[in-house]
Amino acid sequence: MLVQDIEVQDVLRVLEPIWHTKTETASRLRGRIEAILSWATVAGHRSGDNPARWANNLKELLPTPSKVSKTRNHPAVKVEDVSRWFSALRLRTGIGSRALEFAALTAARSQEVRGATWDEIDFDNGLWIVPASRIKMEREHRVPLSEDALSILKALPRFEGNRLVFPAPRGGQFSDMSLSGTMKRLHSKDLADGGAGFVDRVSKRPAVPHGLRSTFRDWVSERTHFPGDMAEVALAHKISNAVEAAYRRGDMIEKRRQMMEAWSDFLSDRELPAQVIHLSSNA
Repeated sequence: MLVQDIEVQDVLRVLEPIWHTKTETASRLRGRIEAILSWATVAGHRSGDNPARWANNLKELLPTPSKVSKTRNHPAVKVEDVSRWFSALRLRTGIGSRALEFAALTAARSQEVRGATWDEIDFDNGLWIVPASRIKMEREHRVPLSEDALSILKALPRFEGNRLVFPAPRGGQFSDMSLSGTMKRLHSKDLADGGAGFVDRVSKRPAVPHGLRSTFRDWVSERTHFPGDMAEVALAHKISNAVEAAYRRGDMIEKRRQMMEAWSDFLSDRELPAQVIHLSSNA
């Protein structure tokens, strides 16, 4: 096929098979096709409208990438396994393992933990204040730190000229793959020791760092009396209801502090607070 013969249907024939399953890749591919065809037009190899253009063109035929439903969730450690997983993690040395431990205790996103800087930590008030520029919902997010989370921070070394709380060996940020690698090693060791490993309840895939947020959410729903909306605030999720978002401007910081202490106790398999429902192994 000659470049001047490419039409909208030809572009769709390439994009449609992967638009719903590999949306990000398909969106990038569309952009590259558009750029190539634009160059071809300027170079005199074709004329007319660009068939890969999004606005007033493919936008009318394909769903917006952000609205395409996700088909797979991040594999999460099962609630009943997470204390055992956490105990195994604590036996590992290194700043990367402490970053993963901190991520579990705060239910924060991996990239927020990996990019955390010392100026974001308020030791006096027991807070981690993540600036809007570093968070998905683009709004400052205050994270109440449990005693265990604070203990991790206080025990960490500080390196002159490096603002990162959890710097990688060469001084930059840890990659997401580094923390994922730690998760894989914990899973493999548990299997080698005769355990069942740490796999997602539904997909049966080995758990990943981002899945710890789902574990936290499941714990709130299944094992506690804490309100679900409090968990959503803790996870820094955007409020989908515009009216509710307008009226609920507080971040429930002190109530969330109690919840995060209870979560820390659960991870560490300590005595359960009153807000937490005890489920026996026979339940």
